[in-house]
Amino acid sequence: MIFSRKAGLFFTVLILCAPKSFSYGLHSGRADSVKVTAVGATPKQISNQFKFTEGPAVNKKGDIYFTDQPNDKIWKYDTDGNLTLFMDKTGRSNGLYFDKKGNMISCADEKDELWSISPKKKVTVLMTDFEGKRYNGPNDLWIDAKGGIYFTDPYYQRDYWERKKPDLEGQKVYYLPKGKKEAVVVDGDLKQPNGIVGTPNGKFLYVADIRDNKTYKYQINEDGSLTNRQLFVSQGSDGMTLDNQGNVYLSGRGVTVYSPTGEKLQVIPVPSRWVGNICFGGKKRSTLFITASESVYTIEMQVKGVE
Repeated sequence: MIFSRKAGLFFTVLILCAPKSFSYGLHSGRADSVKVTAVGATPKQISNQFKFTEGPAVNKKGDIYFTDQPNDKIWKYDTDGNLTLFMDKTGRSNGLYFDKKGNMISCADEKDELWSISPKKKVTVLMTDFEGKRYNGPNDLWIDAKGGIYFTDPYYQRDYWERKKPDLEGQKVYYLPKGKKEAVVVDGDLKQPNGIVGTPNGKFLYVADIRDNKTYKYQINEDGSLTNRQLFVSQGSDGMTLDNQGNVYLSGRGVTVYSPTGEKLQVIPVPSRWVGNICFGGKKRSTLFITASESVYTIEMQVKGVE
């Protein structure tokens, strides 16, 4: 999940979040006639005070939290439309996701860790290294029903790091089982994994290989491993999310929406050079929240997010 500024390049993003109903039913009519946005809706700018926004995540109330990664802050946009600073000094948090207990799980790439941040801002470090070596930089994540965490680990050189090259070979996707301190590799054959999201029924995982401009779909096994990797679409993404029709949302230059079978349904133009990530929120989970570089936007939808 997520855009990043690395070595002066901009990369694609998108993300995901929101309610309980989730259907894989087929859309009626032509794919190019299906619109997921509300009639006449266009993106509404909430604020443009940021440096680079990322990692939106929704809590049970529908409040959305997101990061301003270069400024090391997490912000909150509540269901009444209020924008407030939630936390400063966040370990350079990037991707976010809420667990069942209401803790915010963060990809904190200042030291390349996974954090759990409580509603009272208490930080617990969940994971610090892989086989004694520092991660590249956990970027985006999704949590399964068991509390296990899938996360992407691309390498994007940061100006606040002392190191100038990765400690690990390859850029991979990992799974951290609940209660464990060390993750396992679930796909080590990608060029630069970034956006990631799973289906509410826990059966499938989507991962964007942003450098290879591809998004893959996997089957999730009982032990958390992945099998049956299939090309979903020839488009990469910085972040991802899903709606209750099973549609997949990819970010980058605007937001591109695909049906569960990979048909392009709609491109949502966003007046910003780059969209890092996306998430459904609001009281009815029918608002799409868009992190777009220096700005954040909302747009009303005909569909809802999923939990």
